[in-house]
Amino acid sequence: MTTTATAATGTTTWAIDPAHTHVGFAVKHLMISTVRGRFGGVTGSVVTDEADPARGIAEIEIDAASIDTREGQRDAHLKSADFFDVEKFPKLIFKSKRIADAKGDTFKLIGDLTIHGVTREVTLDVTSGGRGKDPWGGERAAFSATTAIKRSDYGLTWNQALEAGGFLVGDDIKISLDVEAVKK
Repeated sequence: MTTTATAATGTTTWAIDPAHTHVGFAVKHLMISTVRGRFGGVTGSVVTDEADPARGIAEIEIDAASIDTREGQRDAHLKSADFFDVEKFPKLIFKSKRIADAKGDTFKLIGDLTIHGVTREVTLDVTSGGRGKDPWGGERAAFSATTAIKRSDYGLTWNQALEAGGFLVGDDIKISLDVEAVKK
C-alpha cells in the first residue's frame, strides 16, 4: 500500500514488520491429527482512520515459497504444482474492502484473498492489540486475526484417498495472523 499518513484526513499508514508478524495455518492430516505451518515472508501495510475506523484498509502479501511446516519434503511438495505452484503463483495476497461489526477492539475485515490465481472474498475476525512506543522512538500497532477457508475453493485439490476411508489432507484450513506494524 503506498498511501501515506495524512493529518488532514486523520489516517495513519503502518508498515507490517515481517520480523514480528506470524501467518500460520492448520489442516487435518489423515483425518485424525492437525499439521500446522507458517509463512515467513510477509509484507504489507495497514491504514487506520481515527475519525472513521470503518474506513481502515489492509493489504498483505505472502511469499508462497516461504512456507514452513518443519518438514522439508512436505514443504517441497506444498511448493510444487500439486499445491501452491510457487513458480507460477509466487504470492498469496489479501486486500481488504471494508470493515464491519466494529465493537471496541474487535471487528470483521472483509476482503479478497488470492491464492493460486483464484480470488475469493473472506472475512477475518480481527482483534486490535493496541498501540505503543518502541525503544527506538517509533510507534507500533498490533492486530490478531483468524479465518477459515476451503483449499479446494482455490484450486488446491491434490489429495490421496485413504484405505480406511477419507483423505490424506483435509479441505478446511484455519488461518491465523499476528501482525505487528510500524507507523510510517
